[in-house]
Amino acid sequence: MVQFPKVCLWLIRVIDKYVGELSGKIFFVLIFPMVGGLTYEVIARYVFHAPTIWAYDVTYMLYGSHFMLGATYTLYRKGHIRTDIIYDRLPVRGQGWIDAMAYLFLFFPGMIYFFAAGWQEALHAWQILERADTSPWRPPMYPFKTVIPMAAALLIIQGTSEFLKSLHAALRGEWI
Repeated sequence: MVQFPKVCLWLIRVIDKYVGELSGKIFFVLIFPMVGGLTYEVIARYVFHAPTIWAYDVTYMLYGSHFMLGATYTLYRKGHIRTDIIYDRLPVRGQGWIDAMAYLFLFFPGMIYFFAAGWQEALHAWQILERADTSPWRPPMYPFKTVIPMAAALLIIQGTSEFLKSLHAALRGEWI
């Protein structure tokens, strides 16, 4: 049986613990201000007949951030959509090879492009201190646009762990 390098096993544990799990525990808190903002808006609008100009912008920014940053935790927990018609019937080695090749040829190129494009967009937004044109409040967009390359970077790191797990399964015939 093929020996898997111990440094790879150590790297998998570190990434899973400090990127996969920790990101999920940190970013889930974005739900609370989002729900708070929506609740405040509903009460202000329907009880006091005084809608806010900021609630829509705050909630879409918080929801978008939660969605993007939560993708790393979802990848760690194997929660993304997968078509399992043929995959489940394959032996572990076959599943590992399919996953490893998918990460190598589909996931990483897509995430690297996503990171590069998001980085350029975020950098430009910071340079011009971009503001939203969706309301009279005109909230700053540059922190929100920074979430895109941040999420891509976290996905690349977690994807490295998932790729190594797939490679382990392909070589050893067992999942970590």
